[in-house]
Amino acid sequence: MTEKEKNEILLKAKDFFTNTLVANHKKNTSKLQLKSFNINPFLIKYLATFMTGSSNPEDIAKVLIYPRVLGTSINTSFGTNMQKFCSTVLDGFASTTSGIDIEFIDCIDGHKKYCQVKAGPNTINKDDVKTITDHFSAVKRLARTNGLRISQDDLIVGVFYGTANELSANYKKIDEDYPVIVGQEFWQRLTGDENFYSDLINTIAESAIDEDCSSLLNDTIKKLAEEIKNDPTLM
Repeated sequence: MTEKEKNEILLKAKDFFTNTLVANHKKNTSKLQLKSFNINPFLIKYLATFMTGSSNPEDIAKVLIYPRVLGTSINTSFGTNMQKFCSTVLDGFASTTSGIDIEFIDCIDGHKKYCQVKAGPNTINKDDVKTITDHFSAVKRLARTNGLRISQDDLIVGVFYGTANELSANYKKIDEDYPVIVGQEFWQRLTGDENFYSDLINTIAESAIDEDCSSLLNDTIKKLAEEIKNDPTLM
């Protein structure tokens, strides 16, 4: 892969995060209200004091908002947008084979890979194991029908981030039959650049810097603090 092609992936990744993930993240953050949360009244003031040393409305608002905005919300959005990521950022590798997301020539071993992509090392469940292996079995049958030779090792699961040590038991079950390539190694096999993974991480981070999301977060905390101030069950 040329430098130009690698830079094109980085630019598309930044656009994807800015226009899809960051846009949705900001939208979901701005609409948060007190009714958006299931609050345990026995713990909320304790948690606020534990985190900040006090339990005024703004501290309580932070305890509610930070886990939602910095944890579950964005991770869920990233996982559910994998297909769109492939069709926009990795469109040059798009596969027409049923059950396969992308196809590419592995820059390490030179073999053509048929790849299902996943977000992270803990993003599949037990049922997904059978679904993925069934897809790969169907690809092998189709290849035989068409007189093509596809090695078992060329049907892979590519995990966008993480390390092999972090892979869940479900991924390890797949890896018994089909390689699961994760994080830095996946991106190196795709692009031929051992530093591409870190370059991609830094490019994605730039999308948040450009959008100045911190001011939106602070405004949302203040808005929620006003609701908390007027709620007799919390003050």
